[in-house]
Amino acid sequence: MATFDDHEHIENDPAFKGLKVNKGVASVPSVNPDAAKRFLRKRRPQLTVDDYFKGIIGGNMTILSQAVTMVESALPEHQEVAQQIIEKCLPYAGKSIRLGITGVPGAGKSTFIESMGMHIINTGGKLAVLAIDPSSERSKGSILGDKTRMEKLSGEKDAYIRPSPSAGSLGGVARKTRETIILCEAAGFDTIFIETVGVGQSETAVHSMVDFFLLLMLAGAGDELQGIKRGIMEMADAITINKADGSNETKAKLAQTEYKSALHLFPPTKSGWTPEVKTCSSLYHKGITEIWDMILAYVKLTKENQYFDTNRRSQAKYWMYESINEQLRSNFYHHSEIKDNLVLSEQLVLNDEKSSFMAAKELLDKYFNNIK
Repeated sequence: MATFDDHEHIENDPAFKGLKVNKGVASVPSVNPDAAKRFLRKRRPQLTVDDYFKGIIGGNMTILSQAVTMVESALPEHQEVAQQIIEKCLPYAGKSIRLGITGVPGAGKSTFIESMGMHIINTGGKLAVLAIDPSSERSKGSILGDKTRMEKLSGEKDAYIRPSPSAGSLGGVARKTRETIILCEAAGFDTIFIETVGVGQSETAVHSMVDFFLLLMLAGAGDELQGIKRGIMEMADAITINKADGSNETKAKLAQTEYKSALHLFPPTKSGWTPEVKTCSSLYHKGITEIWDMILAYVKLTKENQYFDTNRRSQAKYWMYESINEQLRSNFYHHSEIKDNLVLSEQLVLNDEKSSFMAAKELLDKYFNNIK
């Protein structure tokens, strides 16, 4: 029998009549080596802090987005770069109108923002929309669908829409949103919208980073004054009843009267501004101009009576303390010894072998003893 090369088949030996097996094809690498080389050559060069800074103040939206991603990153090396970028951008920030927008689910916040945003852009403004999208407590996932709901606005060159998942830590996302505001202002945006989804605890955080707080409501959805917390109404500088069109227009006017009566029961505001109640139809762009004029009137009044700058300084102080709290909390839970002891302490508490307060005290003592 003839000797065959390993790459050939024994079946081709003349002894096996009627059989012929062709040579096989050598296995091909899963990645084309030439394509891999081209990819490596085309990889984006690492930007320096100065590159980010120049790109942002030059209005480069790609670099702005990359810088915001740095701000939102949990990696320590990214956070270090992000803080350096923010420090350099700080002198160029602070020249915008910051507007917080909240409301009941289904109130038409995205449609309202798009309608108002188009009005601002058409009158020569530049708008950044930062949407705080609460993450699922179960899956930790977020929908982040604001760009798809603001199709017209997202196509405008003078608009920038950035949804941010809260990822379970409201304080964390609120701090990062405030840092993103600084970057957007440095990039030349003169109006910043901060949208929250639903009516809940995130409103307090948003209120502490905006100049004007707008509450969006619906008419004809049951008892108008029962569906919202008093605290959020007290925070509002204005209430707007959306979807005031067609057969709903009469209901909207009635709701407007009810809200006006309710607002009279609240104590006077520190700003010297009397909260107003407006109606609008975002879908048909009715009442949008009047609402924007009202916001400009508020800014004019508060700048004249010095409240505008006083409020911003107060907010900066508040966020300094919030950042300290957030950093301490993060360091505590990421400390190696705490991570090792946390599960054990939790189990002792669940088994009623130790009180919650004693377990917490022991963990904190252990943490502070280890960082001395």
